[in-house]
Amino acid sequence: MTKDIYILGIESSCDDTSAAVIKDGVLLSNVTASQDVHEAYGGVVPELASRAHQLNVLPVVDQAIKRAGITKEQLSAVAFTRGPGLMGSLLVGVNFAKGFARALGIPLIDVNHLQGHVMAHFIKTPSDSSCLGGEHGQSSLNREDSGGSPPFPFLCLLVSGGNSQIVKVNAYNDMEVLGQTIDDAAGEAIDKCSKVMGLGYPGGPIIDRLARQGNPKAYQFSEPHIPGLDYSFSGLKTSFLYSLRKWVEEDPDFIEHHKEDIAASLEWTIVDILMKKLRLAVKQTGIKHVAVAGGVSANNGLRNAFHDYARRFGWTIYIPKFSYTTDNAAMIAIVGYFKYLDKEFCPIDAPAFSKVTFK
Repeated sequence: MTKDIYILGIESSCDDTSAAVIKDGVLLSNVTASQDVHEAYGGVVPELASRAHQLNVLPVVDQAIKRAGITKEQLSAVAFTRGPGLMGSLLVGVNFAKGFARALGIPLIDVNHLQGHVMAHFIKTPSDSSCLGGEHGQSSLNREDSGGSPPFPFLCLLVSGGNSQIVKVNAYNDMEVLGQTIDDAAGEAIDKCSKVMGLGYPGGPIIDRLARQGNPKAYQFSEPHIPGLDYSFSGLKTSFLYSLRKWVEEDPDFIEHHKEDIAASLEWTIVDILMKKLRLAVKQTGIKHVAVAGGVSANNGLRNAFHDYARRFGWTIYIPKFSYTTDNAAMIAIVGYFKYLDKEFCPIDAPAFSKVTFK
């Protein structure tokens, strides 16, 4: 009789402390402790983040194991985010994972944070009746509605506060970056524009909420002309800032009176930039199985654009559940599960890394 495989995943790359347990590829628990302290500063403060991780990691792991209905002695391995991310935050999770694995005498598995976001599409839950990938030509199919996972190879638009990339995914451990931002990431641009408007942090959910009530064609902002599949959002930020200054000089209450339209126009511009490059990648590769991942994949405008492009161009799309868009340990655990099957373990002295894309 084959022994069940239980993987504990630990994620601590930024300001969320998360732990999850997966059994034979099926998610049993996913617990996350967020940090509200950063809102007052308009962004994540690394020192405060690492201190909060130190307080949260033990109770979060404890709850993940309890909610999974197992004991720590049943764990087969510990998977952890090795990077990229904030070094202070990473070190808390890395060191805890190493100590926990050594105390239990079980293997240690390192996971690339970006790889985890892409592989979130392969997380199964007990309620999933099937885990089949989409059928070619079903343009309305998406991961959230179907429970399906994309077949290899597929393209993935990975968009978050720190990354904007188009990735060709050949296998769980074979990913090729076809294009990426040469300056700011899409999520970072949204957050900074939100801050300029005085809307608060994090800006993504605020802009998303306001944009649903506004006119996306009310205002025009500059779109960069970058060759190939790379992105750039610094010019858009500059265009946004200068436009806002001009409007506020003419009407000091301009933002308050037009914030819905401003948010909708900003969101439309960013989504348009992202989708044009993604369509070019589909044309160049001929791959029409297209996924989206990362924190910005929760954005309503981007999700609507995915459905629109699927209908217009015959894509089969894969959109993650909202709970898998932000940083979470379930995505770390699922990569850990696949690496466990391949016996790809990590030495105890493997260091964390802060600025690497895909290994």
